[in-house]
Amino acid sequence: MLKQFVLSAAGVPAVHQFVTRNQIGRQIASRFVAGETLDEAMAVTSTLNAKNIMVSLDFLGENTTSVAEAEHTALDYLAILDRIGATGASANISIKPSALGLDIDEDLCVGNIRKVLESAARHNLFVRIDMEGSAYTDATLRITQQLHAEFNGKSQVPGGCVGTVIQSMLHRSADDVAFLIERGIRVRLVKGAYREPATIAFPHKFDVDEHYRQITHTLLLHGVYPAIATHDPRIIEDAKQFARDHQISQDRFEFQMLYGIRRDIQDQLVADGYNVRVYVPYGTRWYPYLTRRMAERPANLIFILNNAVRS
Repeated sequence: MLKQFVLSAAGVPAVHQFVTRNQIGRQIASRFVAGETLDEAMAVTSTLNAKNIMVSLDFLGENTTSVAEAEHTALDYLAILDRIGATGASANISIKPSALGLDIDEDLCVGNIRKVLESAARHNLFVRIDMEGSAYTDATLRITQQLHAEFNGKSQVPGGCVGTVIQSMLHRSADDVAFLIERGIRVRLVKGAYREPATIAFPHKFDVDEHYRQITHTLLLHGVYPAIATHDPRIIEDAKQFARDHQISQDRFEFQMLYGIRRDIQDQLVADGYNVRVYVPYGTRWYPYLTRRMAERPANLIFILNNAVRS
């Protein structure tokens, strides 16, 4: 499978070194990453907001290995929330449990996320707990449920100030969505960009897409302001048609896309009256994020490797 090959190749140290140190690699990264500083990310946010596009800011980083680093990451997230609150930007944030210490201790991670949510509740802002690889799925759902119950009603954000992400590539995801819907927890639905074995994930794109469509229908009917995160025109049209057929108003859900991808579709959805949010990542630790984008579009990695050979 090409996606698995690309993820494997991206993990080769020589590829990592070339991409992160070579100007060509950094140019490709700039297509998907808003910059390395919060100021740069906020400038992108302002530009998107001016086009009536909302933003989800993601300070890149994952798999921290020390308590101090995890706590410092929490402070970084607090700074983002303060900046959004001060500027009145139409934005929320996405956070990664492994960046907040989940690999070290779950209680440490919960404590750090709690600090973030306390700030989010004060600012009436929403926080999305990102879903990482399948090894983190149970813990992420457990943490989300715990903190949603704790913070529900502490802000004016519909559905509470915390939600999570589900990946349609996993066999279990329909059941996980039913679990979250029952508890009134907001869901962002993605296809999934992590390398997973066929025992737990659909190996073929057709099945991933079909599972995505089925879960989208469930979320549109029963979910709390679901986020349909896809660049696939066919799935977008399917969701729009399903919403029309079931008289689901446009303000009950939003479409989400990644920064730098399918700006044409983003603009058209806004013009058609749909809510659109763009996931805007930034920071110095952009390589893992970039590798997943290259896996979704292998031509990006091929371009880098060709230039590596020439150099």
